[in-house]
Amino acid sequence: MMDEKDWVEFKRKLKAKTEIDLDLYKEPQMKRRIGNLVTRANMNSYVEYFDNAAKDKDDFAAFIEYLTINVSEFFRTPEKFGKLETDVIPDLLKRSPKLNIWSAGCSIGAEPYSLAIIMKEMTPNTRHRILASDLDIEILAKAKRGVYTKDEIKAMKPERLAKYFKPEGDKYAVSQDIKNCIEFKRHNLLKDPFENGFDLILCRNVVIYFTEEAKDQLYANFFKALKPGGILFVGATEAILNFRKLGYTSFQPFFYQKPLT
Repeated sequence: MMDEKDWVEFKRKLKAKTEIDLDLYKEPQMKRRIGNLVTRANMNSYVEYFDNAAKDKDDFAAFIEYLTINVSEFFRTPEKFGKLETDVIPDLLKRSPKLNIWSAGCSIGAEPYSLAIIMKEMTPNTRHRILASDLDIEILAKAKRGVYTKDEIKAMKPERLAKYFKPEGDKYAVSQDIKNCIEFKRHNLLKDPFENGFDLILCRNVVIYFTEEAKDQLYANFFKALKPGGILFVGATEAILNFRKLGYTSFQPFFYQKPLT
């Protein structure tokens, strides 16, 4: 029976096993997403679905991947990544020759590897730090493997594909040189402490189901984690309407800057 008691118990079990706290997510959307899974599996309750999925490591990993919405691809929204190359990173490099960058909620790794390619081309002799974090251990493992389908690399320029990837069957593997640029780490954006001193933080297509309160807290934490002059880059549907209240200035649409003073 999918009632409130069932939902509360489901949330408790999920948090105990994965540290995912559904109270920080928009309830109607999450109930609908998970309810679809319950119905498709011909189960009667959220808890029954959870208990069944938890019996099998692969089933449970697939469930968590569905829950945390791991949709990603290289150079997602290429025109915005273009702005990173032409405007944002040159501005940051004026203040600091070595950048400290965080891809927060990095999913399958397409975003941090895209960044590593950009940095290698812009500053070939400099080793920047690129931290890539995600909550989902299975997805992080995929990111570390660095093997991608044609769909995941469809926005990649052919010359970059030839230079930084090698074919593996019908897939493409990131070169070791690019893999060496990334530091992967498991991190829960809604729970774990943040490092600070970042020049650039990317958090794109991550907060779609967060509550407004959880989003505000997250953006406030990012603000603290940025250096003065540092920039937060968000997804194309995630404009921060109250960015001034949180202390940011607008560098460009979807790029928010921590003031220098």
